[in-house]
Amino acid sequence: MKYRIALHKSEEGYSVSVPGLPGCWSQGATEQEALENIREAIREYLSVVNEQLRGEDIREIEVTA
Repeated sequence: MKYRIALHKSEEGYSVSVPGLPGCWSQGATEQEALENIREAIREYLSVVNEQLRGEDIREIEVTA
């Protein structure tokens, strides 16, 4: 699955967030480290969401842009 990310370079390194997943963000000293860290943050975020939705009537729909 692909997610859009917002990558921001600063004096301390890189911060990265996922606009489609509110509150999902990470950082790294290098761009590569930030990207690796956001991949793990997305996995953890989705794991928590799946746990919270356990037992709910969940469906998927397709949306085209």
